[in-house]
Amino acid sequence: MLDGKKRAVTLGHPCPIRDVLDRIGDQWSLLVLGTLEPGVKRFSQIEREIGDISKQMLSKTLRRLEQDGFVLREVHAEVPPRVEYRLTPLGHSFLDPMRALIRWADENHAAITAARQEAGAA
Repeated sequence: MLDGKKRAVTLGHPCPIRDVLDRIGDQWSLLVLGTLEPGVKRFSQIEREIGDISKQMLSKTLRRLEQDGFVLREVHAEVPPRVEYRLTPLGHSFLDPMRALIRWADENHAAITAARQEAGAA
């Protein structure tokens, strides 16, 4: 209820904010989305640009982002098959909020770290 509007949460249906943040707030999703921002990429290009992600984790992350409508996976009928990934309109619409979140985290990380250390010392 951040915008002042009451929303009914039906039993069996997750909270929309928690549901979305759980998916995009994992260790890799923001990196994958940022990597796809410039345009179409193949799996190996994404893997190379991120660097320290395993093939299995990249595959799982791409599959989840595709299921959620952020990423489009396109298989070209070639030998060997060529698979490309790109952001969907939904994925593109998330880039500005993602950048704002990244900027906020960068600007406030030192304060958060200091607060954690202070709380741990108490």
